[in-house]
Amino acid sequence: MSTTKTYDAIVIGGGPGGYVAAIRCAQLKLKTLVIEKESWGGVCLNWGCIPSKALIAAANFVERSKHAGTMGVTVSGVAVDSAKMQEWKNGIVKKLTGGVQSLVRGNGGELMKGTARFVDAKTLEVETADGVQTVTATKGIIIATGSRPVEIPAFKYDGKQIISAKEGVSLNPLPKRLLIIGGGIIGMELGGVYSKLGVDTTVVEFLPKVLATMDDDLVNVVTKAMGKSGCKFITGAKAQGYEKNADGSLKVTLEVNGAAQTMDTDVVLVAVGMRPNHEGNGFEKIGLAQDKRGHVVINDRFETNVPGVYAIGDVAGGPYLAHKASKEGEIAAEVIAGMKSARDWRAIPAATFTHPEIASVGLFEHEAKAKGIEYKVGKFPFSASGRAMAVMETDGFVKVIGEKTGPHHNDYKVIGVHIVGPEAADLISEGALAMEMDAFVEDIGLTIHPHPTLGETVMEAAKAAIGEAVHMLNR
Repeated sequence: MSTTKTYDAIVIGGGPGGYVAAIRCAQLKLKTLVIEKESWGGVCLNWGCIPSKALIAAANFVERSKHAGTMGVTVSGVAVDSAKMQEWKNGIVKKLTGGVQSLVRGNGGELMKGTARFVDAKTLEVETADGVQTVTATKGIIIATGSRPVEIPAFKYDGKQIISAKEGVSLNPLPKRLLIIGGGIIGMELGGVYSKLGVDTTVVEFLPKVLATMDDDLVNVVTKAMGKSGCKFITGAKAQGYEKNADGSLKVTLEVNGAAQTMDTDVVLVAVGMRPNHEGNGFEKIGLAQDKRGHVVINDRFETNVPGVYAIGDVAGGPYLAHKASKEGEIAAEVIAGMKSARDWRAIPAATFTHPEIASVGLFEHEAKAKGIEYKVGKFPFSASGRAMAVMETDGFVKVIGEKTGPHHNDYKVIGVHIVGPEAADLISEGALAMEMDAFVEDIGLTIHPHPTLGETVMEAAKAAIGEAVHMLNR
């Protein structure tokens, strides 16, 4: 039997965009419902950001234990219990996904588990375990349906030997050999995890280099470090297909720079990107405008072409980042509540949790060069940082890019900050703040940073850009 309930705002999707939108709606005194089809917290909390970072931490601990003798600490008997590791990781996921539900309820929002489909621009039918329910929104509906892994026709997922990142964070037992198709962020992060956990790991990338959108100097630090951990890379390679060997393993056929090649492996992890979840929710029923990839078309207030319908996060276009989706969710909620909010950020920081980490905000150097911008670069290596030496994490550097805006030597505005090294993902927020405030390179250099810290490297890199570095020779 169908029941009908009316709300001010309804959110479709309980991921980092959707649940934040629901919380913000509820905070603004809107009667709010959030509908989730599968798992509260979405990709990020269940098999993306959070579980992968837990595994990365475990793998890095294993790696560090091998070098503890340098510090005079003898470590022996280190063994990987994949079942226990999964139990620990799943405990973190359970706690966080439960927390999401508590936060929505605590702010006055309601939760519903089911698949939502548009009936019209204000009405949804939700297929739940208890039957179909009809819900209406008087002020707005926010689409936050997220994205899912892209599937290659020649490597259709079976969830066991041909897997996506969803299964890639839950391998138990660990395979002896792992072939990863795709040298982007997901492939590189999981490649680093499993090579450190003792799996014979190979990353295959179609383009000439892994992490193709980043500057070469950043990527080279990571590939060198991952190579030392046993991870192998094959670039300029196209994975064409596979067949089963007699022993149950897989023989994968590659085309490497035009030449045929085969590789035996036990598991293939496909990590060639994500695609928006735009099917099955009745978008066509309301005439929702979408681009060629299926992203919902929006304006700076996250309004679609259908009045009263909004879209945020991955389904509304890249970059596919949880923190971007969350910010968009807050803004969309405020727009529905009648506020004058709109997208107004200058740059969105991004982090890749390889070891060492890469974190960036603003333009890469190759992008600044392509745009014909007159710029200067300041670099400071972690090998010159006392704190980095003390924690045995000296690979990498901080890179600050400034655009010339005037005649003086220090007239350079921050247009990019890039870090490869220890705790890069945490350090990049300073660069994001600098760009948001339209700061000059000198502003970072003039800011007193505590000593001894990794954060000093950001200050020194900024000073280096204008020829005022203290703890390295200026070029």
